[in-house]
Amino acid sequence: MRIELFVPCFVDQLYPETAFNTIKLLEKAGCEVFYNSNQTCCGQPAYNAGYWEQAKETGNKFLSDFSETDYIVAPSASCVGMVKSGYSDLFTNTTVHNKCRNIQSNIFELSDFLVNVLKRDYFGAELDGKAVYHDSCSGLRECKIKEEPRLLLSKVHGLEMVEMKDTDMCCGFGGTFAVKFDAISSAMAEQKVNNALEQGAEYVISTDLSCLMHLQGYIDKNNVPLKTMHLADVLANGWLESTEY
Repeated sequence: MRIELFVPCFVDQLYPETAFNTIKLLEKAGCEVFYNSNQTCCGQPAYNAGYWEQAKETGNKFLSDFSETDYIVAPSASCVGMVKSGYSDLFTNTTVHNKCRNIQSNIFELSDFLVNVLKRDYFGAELDGKAVYHDSCSGLRECKIKEEPRLLLSKVHGLEMVEMKDTDMCCGFGGTFAVKFDAISSAMAEQKVNNALEQGAEYVISTDLSCLMHLQGYIDKNNVPLKTMHLADVLANGWLESTEY
């Protein structure tokens, strides 16, 4: 199966290892991964800030960079959610209406694709410790994922998953929200971190590095004994070469 990899701009610039681990997972699942190096942003920052014309310009490039026939997979629920939802606002009844709809049907967040398309939930990963899973707003509401990442994490050797209070509440990032409303954003991050600590967690895991970047910033600033990890990095951790998959 041929897969087109979509690497969000902030993943490319700040967390490239997560992109490489996404490729490793897809290849281990038997996929041929293609990466178009011309790809850039999906347009979400401009869209969320209200600059729809600029978002439309960026979105048009996205639509030209990806095909209508291949599956498109990304390690980011928020960016996938932008394409699935935001592009309907930008491109309905335009000249690229049909192409947009085809791409919207073919784009998947990583855990959704692994579990629901490839039917794979075990990769032989190992991670010792206790962790909570943070449901990102986009993951829940735009990509409709909840059980998929939990299923994948339940198969990681040595990892104890516990549920924290208000797991589906926003972490406070929200893109430019964190800049415009810093005090509120920081308070929301504090609440999320405290909920994780109440469960004795050592890790906070999510499908969205934007959320994890925000939480890790609060963790580092306040010297909290927690670590954030993206789902792809967990699933690619400690692979046993002798294990059959």
